[in-house]
Amino acid sequence: MNYKQIQLRKGKDESLRRFHPWVFSGAIQTMEEGIDEGDVVRVVTAGGEFIAVGHYQQGSIAVRVLSFNDVEIDDAFWTLRLRSALTMRRAIGIADNADNNTYRLIHGEGDNLPGLIIDVYGQTAVMQAHSIGMHRQRREIARALQNVMESHILHIYYKSETTLPFMTADDMNGFLVGGSADNVAVENGLKFYVDWLKGQKTGFFVDQRDNRSLLERFSKNKRVLNMFCYTGGFSVYAMRGGATCVHSVDSSGKAIELTKANVALNFPEDARHEAYCEDAFKFLERIGQTKAPNHHPATSYDLIVLDPPAFAKHRGALHNALKGYIRLNQKAIEKIERGGILFTFSCSQVVTKDHFRNAVFTAAALAKREVRILHQLHQPADHPINIYHPEGEYLKGLVLYVE
Repeated sequence: MNYKQIQLRKGKDESLRRFHPWVFSGAIQTMEEGIDEGDVVRVVTAGGEFIAVGHYQQGSIAVRVLSFNDVEIDDAFWTLRLRSALTMRRAIGIADNADNNTYRLIHGEGDNLPGLIIDVYGQTAVMQAHSIGMHRQRREIARALQNVMESHILHIYYKSETTLPFMTADDMNGFLVGGSADNVAVENGLKFYVDWLKGQKTGFFVDQRDNRSLLERFSKNKRVLNMFCYTGGFSVYAMRGGATCVHSVDSSGKAIELTKANVALNFPEDARHEAYCEDAFKFLERIGQTKAPNHHPATSYDLIVLDPPAFAKHRGALHNALKGYIRLNQKAIEKIERGGILFTFSCSQVVTKDHFRNAVFTAAALAKREVRILHQLHQPADHPINIYHPEGEYLKGLVLYVE
């Protein structure tokens, strides 16, 4: 083990002593010559004391910590980390479940592997790197994953073209192991096509599993509107829950086709479902305007889902993002039927729980409706939050009852 060193400025080791897994570029005093992006480096204090080992990368977050022990980042390290993650998923009943073969195995900092995501879809694992260090060590990680998962995983697909857009290296997307064309996964007994080739994230939003189950319990005899439907996950659960009609809306034609395919996979030729390729705000505005051209057939909805893409991907976009959440939620609260239920979410990491709740509060006040909070929602247990890294709590949601 002969890793080059990065030395911190005096007093800049405090967050690391509290086990926060990031070293910011402004905390660095000196770096040894020859350190390249993606290299494993040792981090030492101003006094030369070892404090962490991690991946170096240019940018605001200069080092993503892999360990606070002075260990070698080798096959044994990757195997230990992956096995720890699998043990936790088995302990909470997520892994090795025939009724649910879809789950997140590695969730970055939440599993002490910052920069790495691994989602499992049946016998295929989809690996995604969010740091150059993880990209460079993808094959070692794949070997360890095979070792840990044994016969449970036969195929490993690597999908980092969109998460490392500044990279020009080859092999950003493609199978590292195997090569399955079977892309149907099972979530709580429902089947979904997973587009790991061209879909968003790893091909499916695994983080909404528990929230989809909750929506199913509220769906009986309801007219349901699923905005920003993407794969149609909420729509399929609403149909199993006994909704009288389910309408799915997305501005992407590909998302609409995928939603239709997933509905047909579970409820073939079911007339309760319709899908619309349209802008969300325009669709909400036209609810109740029955004479509008090409208007959707339902004039009102008892249950609305708002699960938009991230409105803010960096702090500079926070103000406009909050305005967007206010506008979107206000329109849904205005349009929903009396006694209706609204599921509303934000997946923007820079939008805190308080930010989001205040935005929804403002929307309710502007809509002049009586609104009660029934549930406060978050990401599921297979997307754990490192207690020393509160930034990992990215998914926020509220279930509202609107008088």
